[in-house]
Amino acid sequence: MKNRWWALGALSLVVLAVALPVTILTVALPTLATALGASATELQWFVSAYTLVLAAGVLPGGLLGDRFGRKRMLLVALGIYAGGSVLAATSTTPGMFIAAQAVLGFGAAMVVPLVLSGLAVMFTPEERPRAIGIWSAANFVALPLGPIVGGWLLSNFWWGWVFLMNLPVIVLAVVAVVALLPESRSERRPALDPVGIALSSAGLAVVTFGLVEAGQDGFGSAGAVASMVGGAALLVGFVWWERNLERRRPGRTLVNLSLFRSRRFAWGTVLAGLGTFVFFGFLFAAPQYFQAVLDTDAMGSGVRLLPLLGGMMVGAGLADRIATSVGSKVAVAAGFVILGIALVLAAGTTVTSGYGIAAVWTSLGGFGAGLALATASSAALSTIDAERAGVASALNQSVQKLGSPLAAAILGSVLNAGYSDRLDLGGTAGAVARESVHAGVAVARQAGSPEMLAQVRGAFVDGMGRMLWVSVGVAVLGVVLTVAFLPARGTRVAVTSGNAAESGHDVGVRPRS
Repeated sequence: MKNRWWALGALSLVVLAVALPVTILTVALPTLATALGASATELQWFVSAYTLVLAAGVLPGGLLGDRFGRKRMLLVALGIYAGGSVLAATSTTPGMFIAAQAVLGFGAAMVVPLVLSGLAVMFTPEERPRAIGIWSAANFVALPLGPIVGGWLLSNFWWGWVFLMNLPVIVLAVVAVVALLPESRSERRPALDPVGIALSSAGLAVVTFGLVEAGQDGFGSAGAVASMVGGAALLVGFVWWERNLERRRPGRTLVNLSLFRSRRFAWGTVLAGLGTFVFFGFLFAAPQYFQAVLDTDAMGSGVRLLPLLGGMMVGAGLADRIATSVGSKVAVAAGFVILGIALVLAAGTTVTSGYGIAAVWTSLGGFGAGLALATASSAALSTIDAERAGVASALNQSVQKLGSPLAAAILGSVLNAGYSDRLDLGGTAGAVARESVHAGVAVARQAGSPEMLAQVRGAFVDGMGRMLWVSVGVAVLGVVLTVAFLPARGTRVAVTSGNAAESGHDVGVRPRS
């Protein structure tokens, strides 16, 4: 299909439309707390509602595309997302806004696997690294763009516009999808597998809820532990059910577990999830460092993330060429190494370091993350065919999506512990300051104490350093696992199906085992 690269542009626009509200929410929370009268717990659910529904819906979202048509369901998903955006903008109570976030999460749960399955259908394995690099860049653009545009809108207009601004992008995405994206679905209509859907959705949602709780209350929280154990038990039950169903009624399962027999799919998926975890260290630390230590506002923090964006776009854009030249194994390992070096530089940051050194480690880390994530994702997706592309893409994304809440729970706990340990403040001021670095900065300024402000900032930088060293360790683990388990390249084989690939190339990739 000659227009498939234009169709990729349409899919990239879809990704941008879905990613913007998520990044904007990070800068809108203080305004929403005042406008809707939200408590601290309700503010947490403003974010968690989206995450939980996304985790629960991603596998069913992929199945719907395989069964009813990926283009059709993508348009439905964009409609749902538009409705959620309007509901968020017109919310008058915290409960209404939480419901809107759940709707947005449901729409995103359909969009994420459908976009990736579209790439798998339209492009040959040789072309997918480049296509995934472009898809990754669309994701990355939203990282600084959301805070920059959102911060400007919040400073000058009604807060609801930060969600309504997404509607023109959605309209453009719908027009582009209708005009450019070909329809595709599985040749054999996949079964719905209601038990598998229920077990997988509940398991992923409960595990994610446990990780969110652990990030808020620590891993010692009884609710967090119970949720994680319960969710893991549901996922074990899901695997048991799928295996038994495949033996009794072949081809009727939600997930083809034989995918994990492919080392390229299994380790590409795992390494992409591990890369998401490591990269979250940057996303978690950099904005707080810019605002609390360098004293920027939300918009200024977004501007200072531009080197990160630039590095990611370059890394993802070059991923296909690098992987073609040296193989996926070397490319992913190199990405983790570069990411680790950037984390080491970041861990050496002090209160007086300034933005210059931060621009170096953010751009370097962005390049490493872009290279590792794009190559690992394309390695996994190179093994799937058009027949069950939706569910396979959803499975890949469900693992990656768990990386962020897992990182938030673990890295957030390390950062908070390091920050609290370094604070030597007593009384009410000390208790408030220990809640977060932003609370500590506010208390110090209210007290008019430069010494207290310096202590708060120093404590945060110390905690950030500890957190980043943990990320370095995980990056090293990523290098080891890549070298040990990820196949260097796939083997070209002829497609056994009688139908040509959507892209017009009758080739596929079988992973080396």
